Amino acid sequence: MRHQNQERPAVLFFDVNETLLDLSSLKNRIDEVLLTEGAATQWFTMMLQYSLVMTVSDEYTSLADIGVATLQMLGKAHDVTISTAEAQDIVGLMRTLPAHPDVLPALTALKDMGFRLAALTNSSDAGVAAQLANARIADCFDRHLSVESVRRFKPHRSVYLWAAEQMRQEPGNTMLVAAHGWDVAGAKWAGLKTAFVERPGQHLFPLGPVPDMHVPDLNGLIEKFK
Repeated sequence: MRHQNQERPAVLFFDVNETLLDLSSLKNRIDEVLLTEGAATQWFTMMLQYSLVMTVSDEYTSLADIGVATLQMLGKAHDVTISTAEAQDIVGLMRTLPAHPDVLPALTALKDMGFRLAALTNSSDAGVAAQLANARIADCFDRHLSVESVRRFKPHRSVYLWAAEQMRQEPGNTMLVAAHGWDVAGAKWAGLKTAFVERPGQHLFPLGPVPDMHVPDLNGLIEKFK
């Protein structure tokens, strides 16, 4: 049965990092370097924080560059010296992450159900191309959309509106699928439908709007649309 009170969107946008790709190997490496369990989660939060600092300041550099800078900052906080080259090597692991086990079967099924699929990510154009190719899911998508084109990071409203425009759809005829509370909140506030994927350790933002769907993994999304 189709999800009640839910008009079926024409386009599904998928966040990439953590929603589609498993960050475990990267996080383990960062925890190892910083000699602190959970340091990687702090790093990811810092990377997001400084991407937003740049966005509200009308500045832009790649997410990878921000990742390198914040990793070095976090290293100083933990009394660990991380060279730029070492930080670049560690952050470069983002390009080789595997997809979660449910991802390829679910994306294939959703395409078969008639949805148009697009990746929508804070990674750069080159970064998302490498990520999706290495995870062997690049061909699942009609478009690979990077914030590099608008030089602002999600969850800035303009990113979601630009993405809808790229797919030639009204925002309300699209849905963002993401494992981050900040991402689904931003998309919902921009007028998109949203689906929150409850990956381990991820939670909704209590002050954000309720997403249209809340699923444990991408297979749950398929069930909602049947």
